[in-house]
This record gives sequence, C-alpha cells and structure tokens, in this order.
Amino acid sequence: MSFLPQALVFLAAAVVAVPLFKRLGLGSVLGYLAAGMIIGPWGIGAISDVEAILHFSEFGVVLLLFLIGLELQPARLWELRKSVFGLGGLQVVGSGLLLAAAGKVAGLAPHTALIVGLGLSLSSTAFALQLLAEKNELTTDYGRASFGILLFQDLAVIPLLALLPVLGSSDSPSTEPTWLSALKGAGVLVGVILAGRFVLRPVFKVVASFHSQELFTATALLLVMGTAALVSAVGLSMALGAFLAGVLLADSEFRHELEADIEPFKGLLLGLFFIAVGMSVNIGLVSTYPLLVVGLVLGLVAIKAVALYAIGRWAFGGNEQALSMAIVISQGGEFAFVLFRLAVGFHVMDNRLADLMVVVVSLSMVTTPLLFASYARWIRPRFQQKAHREFEVAPEQDNPVIIAGMGRVGQVTARVLRAKRIGFTALDINSEHIDFIKRFGNKVHYGDAARLDLLRAARADKAKIFVLAIDDIEASVRAAETVVQHFPHLTVFARARNRQHAYRLLNLGIKHIMRETWVSSLEMTGEILQELGLTYSESHKTLERFRQHDEDLLMATFPFHKDEKKLSEMAARARAELESLFEKDAAEEKKAG
Repeated sequence: MSFLPQALVFLAAAVVAVPLFKRLGLGSVLGYLAAGMIIGPWGIGAISDVEAILHFSEFGVVLLLFLIGLELQPARLWELRKSVFGLGGLQVVGSGLLLAAAGKVAGLAPHTALIVGLGLSLSSTAFALQLLAEKNELTTDYGRASFGILLFQDLAVIPLLALLPVLGSSDSPSTEPTWLSALKGAGVLVGVILAGRFVLRPVFKVVASFHSQELFTATALLLVMGTAALVSAVGLSMALGAFLAGVLLADSEFRHELEADIEPFKGLLLGLFFIAVGMSVNIGLVSTYPLLVVGLVLGLVAIKAVALYAIGRWAFGGNEQALSMAIVISQGGEFAFVLFRLAVGFHVMDNRLADLMVVVVSLSMVTTPLLFASYARWIRPRFQQKAHREFEVAPEQDNPVIIAGMGRVGQVTARVLRAKRIGFTALDINSEHIDFIKRFGNKVHYGDAARLDLLRAARADKAKIFVLAIDDIEASVRAAETVVQHFPHLTVFARARNRQHAYRLLNLGIKHIMRETWVSSLEMTGEILQELGLTYSESHKTLERFRQHDEDLLMATFPFHKDEKKLSEMAARARAELESLFEKDAAEEKKAG
C-alpha cells in the first residue's frame, strides 16, 4: 500500500476509535491501541509493515520526552520533591522489585525479570492524569501525590533505557573497547549540555528575530531530531538526547513557544506510535492462552495496587486516599511499550515475552476506569461515612454571616469579613479542602449545607446573611432549597456557575445572584475599550448600559428558561435592542459634541 492510502487508513482509524473510547471513559491511548489492533495484521490486515511504522513513530516518544524535559524546571521539581523523589522512588523500586521477584519465580532470567519488573512498575501518565482531571481530583492530596509519582516514572525511563545496553547486547556489537564507547557517550552528553547552555538561546534569539513561525518550528524540530540523532550515534537512546535538550531549555524564554510548536507533532506521532503498538499486539496470545493473560493482568494490577496502597497509607495515614491512589495508577504504562521493544533489540528478552507483556500492559489500562467506577460507587461512600465529622459546627458566638463553600469565592468573602472583624461561620463538605484551608489559620466547619440539622447547629436562625458559594450546581441548589424553606429570614447571596444555574436560584426566590466571572469579565472588557481609545467615562457608560440590559434580559427570560425556542427568539431581539441602544447613545454624544 502506498503512502497516501496508508495515511488515510491511520487517520480514519484514529478519528473513529479515539472519540469512541474517550466517550466510554477509557481514554485516547486505548483508542489508539484498539485502532491499531483493528487495522493491523491481527485485525483486518489493512497495514502489514508494522516494523517500519514503529521505527518512524518512535519519534513521537522522542518528542514526548523533549516536552517532559521542558516541563522540568528546577523550581517546580523542588516544590514536588517529596512526592516526586520520595513517593515516586518508593513506588518504582517497590513495585519493580515485587514484579521482578514474581518474574524470577515464574522462571525468567534475573536480568530479564529486572527489566520486566521495572517496566511494569511504570504507569500511564496520559491515562491517569486524564482520569484525575475528568474526576476533578488533580488538586486532592492523592491527586498531587499521583502526579508526583507519574513525574518520577517519566524521569525513571531515562536510566532504564540506559540500563538496557548494560544488561544485554546490541544486534551490531561494536569492535571498539567499552571504555572508549563510554568516553564517547560522556563526551557527547557534555557537549550537548554545554551547547544547550551557551549556544541554544542565542540561536533561538536570532531565529525569533526573523518573526517567521515556520522557521521557528523548523528550528525546534531540527534541535530535537539533531540532538536525538547525535546521542544515538554513540549508542545512547534518542529519547535521552531529546530529554536533555528539553531540560536545558526549561528555564528559557522560548519554553512556551517550543511547547506550542512541538505539541501537534508529538500528538500525531505519539498517536501513530500507539496505533503501531496496537498493530503489533499479538491477539493470538489472548485466544491461545486466555487464562495466562487474564492472570498476568490481574497479578500486575494487584501487585502495583498493594505497593501503592502501602505507600499511600504511609504518606496519608488513611485508607480512602491511599486506595484512591492505588487504583488510579495501578495500570501499566505507555513507556513499557518502548522499553520492552528496545529490550528485544538488546536481547534482554525475546519477541514472544515482549508480545505477551505488551498485551498485559494494554489490557491493564482497561481495568483502571472499571475499578475506579466500582470503587467510587461502592467503596468510597463507606469511607466517607466512617470519616463523617457530624456536627463539627460549634461556633463560639452567633455570627451574622454563614458561608457555605470555601472555594475561590467563599475564601475571598471570608478574607474581607475577617479583615473587617465581622464574624462568620464557614461550612464545606470537602474534608480535604477543610484540612488544606486550616493550614493557613482559617477555621472551617465540616458539613453539608443542605442538611437542616447542620444548619441549625451552625445557628442559621441567629444569622442575617447566607453566602451560597458552593461550586457544585446540584449541591448549591439543594442548600438553597433548605435555606429558603426553613430560614426565610436569611438574605441569600448566591454564586451561580452559569445562566441556567442562575435561573434555578431565581426560581427559589433568591434575588442577590453573582454569575461566575461576570464582574471580572466586565472589568476586563472596560480595559479593552479604553485601550482601543474610549475614555474611562465612555467605557464605564457602555458597560453600565450592557450590565443593566443583561440583568433585564435575565429577568425577562426567566419565565421561559425551559423553552429553548422562546429563549433563542428573545436573545435575538435583545441583541438588536442592545445595538440600537448603543447607536442611540453614540448619536446623542455626537449631537452633544
């Protein structure tokens, strides 16, 4: 098959499989792998030259490591030092040795068992971070710890790749002495570091002075590929060279521009790499040895989960966060594909074992969303019930203000009230959030603001104002319903996430509603208008006209907020009215001038 038909097959497979898998909550990596399995030799056989595709697509891994290097600023590493080097080191060494021991018991040679164990100890950075982001748990304690561990795993790939030549032998053994090869490698690395420190920035400054986006992108690709090729020429990993180039530019003023330029190429080539890996997955092993494959997948997930749970217990001192972390990063990772493939080239493992490990890692990724969904549904609620800090509300005095939700909005309100020495009682349902806020000397009480008994314990009957700053829309509406029904004397100031949220609060009779980002958006627009030449008074008058018009529109559309057709018609009329008002104001100003 020629280039164009092959490209069409790859693009079509990716475009169909990736959105489908993301919709199912299984992630894009599994989508690429599934696409490869379908179009490869074990599927419909549309593409047969897997080796050539793998060789080309490895540049995706090279670009990925370059971007990882760009992210590793010394200051950021220092902030995450405990979770990166402490927890991350424990996880890789602990899981790796346990898995290596299991491999040795299964009859693998010691050097093969070591690479298998360490390779399987790596988790999927893309997969785990996507899951944490979808669940909005990246900022939790276990989310931050998981990120640190994943970052260490990305770093650990470099020494693991460098370990392969030591444990095995290349297909084209060198005739020169080992010391000379080592000296060449060290010399090239030192040269790359010196060039990165003294040459790269001046070169990029010169290139940037031409103001050519294409030239800058070409230079960035030349840097990555050139460094990778130079390091590869002395027997080291291309990925190591790209990683070094990224680290050397991590603190440069061109970092964000480089990321933006390289990212599309990295995404496409890395997707192609996963498709190629999917094409090379030996489906015959699954049908021939189903029990063995299932057993290995469950064994991998179980061993990693046990090791991660033990680390989590030591780090957090509790079951819930430890178990959450154990599930989220219990799968195998994409770098295992790279490691096992290169291990075959260095005769550290044979093709059959590598094929089996690729199948095991791929299937282990499928278990993570399933395990996490089951955990969130059946197990996590029990932990939360046990940890339920009921009636942790005992204010020393009858405060005039109650703040429900100590996120971004609630914290700002609390800081101003504290500065003015106005008493308030703060409530939040997120125990981790509370513990974080308490570190800064702020007292927050645990509790669901929708519970009548808890609001009574917070002395809502003695308060004057209720600040509804809960982030979750459904929880916000439930709390509003309870307050309006049982404490009608309270004046409610509510935060609304969007217009539909505002409609639901209006429906409960709440009048003081602040739509999220509304005020800051108006302020920024005012500065934009002044930058474009309007005076302060002109921009202020324009924004005030717009604010009043939008507030009137909100109230006018409220009775019809469930009728999309009616809303659309009213919005169209409102746009025309607003334009007419601005034109009328402009005509009056011109006449007055």
